[in-house]
Amino acid sequence: MNNPQDYSHKECLKASLLETFGFDGFRPGQEQTITQLLKGQSSLSIFPTGSGKSLCYQLTALHLPHLTLVVSPLLALMKDQLSFLASKGIKAASIDSTLKGNEAQTVMAGVRDGDIKVLMVSVERFKNERFRQFIESVPVSMLVVDEAHCISEWGHNFRPDYLKLPSYCQALNISLVLLLTATATRKVKQDMAAKFAIRDEHIVQTGFYRSNLDLSVLPVTQAHKNKQLEQIISAQQGAGIVYVTLQHSAETVAQYLKQQGINACAYHAGFDSDTRSQIQQDFMAGKIQVIVATIAFGMGIDKSNIRFVIHYDLPKSIENYSQEIGRAGRDGLPSQCFTLANLDGLNTVENFVYGDTPEFTGIEMLLNTIKSEVITSTHVGISDNRSEGKWELQILQLSNAVNIKQLPLKTLLVQLELAGVIEPLYAYFADFKIKLLKPKAEIINSFNDQRKDFLQRIFNATDFKKVWGSLNFDTLLQDQSIERNRVIAALEYLQEQQLIVLETKGMTEVFNIKLNELADPSLCQTLSNYFKDNEEKEIKRIATLVRFFQLDTCLTVNLARYFDDTSFDDKRFDGNSSDNNSLDSARNSGTVPQCGHCSVCRGQVAVLEHSQAQIPWPSDEALKQGMTELAERLSGKINQPLSIESFCRFFAGMSVPLFGRNKVRQLSGFGVCEQQRYQAILEKLASLSK
Repeated sequence: MNNPQDYSHKECLKASLLETFGFDGFRPGQEQTITQLLKGQSSLSIFPTGSGKSLCYQLTALHLPHLTLVVSPLLALMKDQLSFLASKGIKAASIDSTLKGNEAQTVMAGVRDGDIKVLMVSVERFKNERFRQFIESVPVSMLVVDEAHCISEWGHNFRPDYLKLPSYCQALNISLVLLLTATATRKVKQDMAAKFAIRDEHIVQTGFYRSNLDLSVLPVTQAHKNKQLEQIISAQQGAGIVYVTLQHSAETVAQYLKQQGINACAYHAGFDSDTRSQIQQDFMAGKIQVIVATIAFGMGIDKSNIRFVIHYDLPKSIENYSQEIGRAGRDGLPSQCFTLANLDGLNTVENFVYGDTPEFTGIEMLLNTIKSEVITSTHVGISDNRSEGKWELQILQLSNAVNIKQLPLKTLLVQLELAGVIEPLYAYFADFKIKLLKPKAEIINSFNDQRKDFLQRIFNATDFKKVWGSLNFDTLLQDQSIERNRVIAALEYLQEQQLIVLETKGMTEVFNIKLNELADPSLCQTLSNYFKDNEEKEIKRIATLVRFFQLDTCLTVNLARYFDDTSFDDKRFDGNSSDNNSLDSARNSGTVPQCGHCSVCRGQVAVLEHSQAQIPWPSDEALKQGMTELAERLSGKINQPLSIESFCRFFAGMSVPLFGRNKVRQLSGFGVCEQQRYQAILEKLASLSK
């Protein structure tokens, strides 16, 4: 039966739950979500980590007539979900960067045939012209957005490409949407729902409180942190995760624990994928007791018996803290969460924020780049409308050219799009490479005359070397009768028939530019203000985290309230102001209940301090020498004077494209102020320049 209404009855759903998944009952919120979806009602579900969010789309997908398309932010999350679905006999697949040869074609064929019910992709996959052509050709019953807080600019893991999901959904004519997350404040929740027109009554929130997690904040100086860590782990049973901020810290802390006889291993994004995969497998199998990791580890790790999570360094935000401790005790058994807290690492966490804020000069350079390239294109006649023009970009090249990291650069482009300055038209691969699996003549002669001629033109425009040939689209498309889409479709078909291997790279995005809007003299300042506002918001988020760790009322209750869970009582914080104010309200309230399993409830109120009263500065002469070295290294490499922000990032040890290309890390002044707070470095440099 394909009618979703036939499955709305509780008995049918429970029978399906037992038969396919082996569960004899639903967890809180699951049945409501699934029933809503099968009635055609788009939903937002906010469940605690490990509470079965994924089942909501997995069970629903079985009873929908067409494909369920799942957008997931991390490959590890996809692989974990696919393994689970395979174990239940549900046909699911992903299209991702790890697929080789014709594996993607096999997946696409399975989707077209209706054999694959669930397809998982990253949001960036929608930029791929081959994928878009494919997904537009198949009916999609439901779009699922996992880790949906990434949609919200108020959220902690905001990803600019997620802002485009509502328009993708509309373009694909998908009427049913499910948003899933574990961490959403009231403001984030409302923002997510509004973007997909989800009604309040279709928001399912089951509560945030985890009764089996014991939270402890332990003030400790940097000098005593390793010993404290060793003592905590030695007193624990079972597996655990230690979170650190920096990759270097992951390795040094893991090495220390090994020297103390603890079975520990480092994990961070600097390791190659095979190494990370092996470490993860060993941890899952119980061969490693303790993982010392950056935040690169955790999402997609479905190990239910993690007994402890320790924050060796301050987390980035309350949201990150919540997600990370949420990986403990998913089996429901008691688990410990410790934070070894001081203020020493505050500058490091803040510097991640400052490092992602584009300089005004970088934004100015981006706008000038667009103007120059679009004006050139318009001049040669690409557009007959003098108020518009086309502009093409490859993100890595553009990032290097304007000295803005790729993530904030993508955010900039989305903001230009939302402001009506640029309009995405399409994306294409600049490079198509072809490897023949059969002789060229044999391939061509296997088709009728019309198609023979078409394939011959494609091969004539391909420069074949020993094995691979590069297709020159510029040459091929000079013939006005040939359409790019038809060429791609033909190549895809040849690969499906295992006649060729097709490789594509050089993702190029094409935008329509509104020249009048681009010429707005206030545009650069408006964009700069947007990033400065975000910067301020993120710095406040860090301050909120520090206040949270020093609260004198129950940590567990306040954490739940931060995420709009009022299950402890009916008292709500003021939702009309920023979420950050909720913790101040908690501090001043004498009516906060007690969980009985956090350090505050045990009478241990944390007071955080710096390990040393004052961190010494380099001499003024050393700073001036460092500025001279940097200016000399970059002389002639950039087309505008170095800003005070550039010098500040240099001394703070921040990485930006300009520094990486010119080996700035080799200079003696790089990072000499990394123990100082960013604003203090700015003030120091400003005083030197007077």
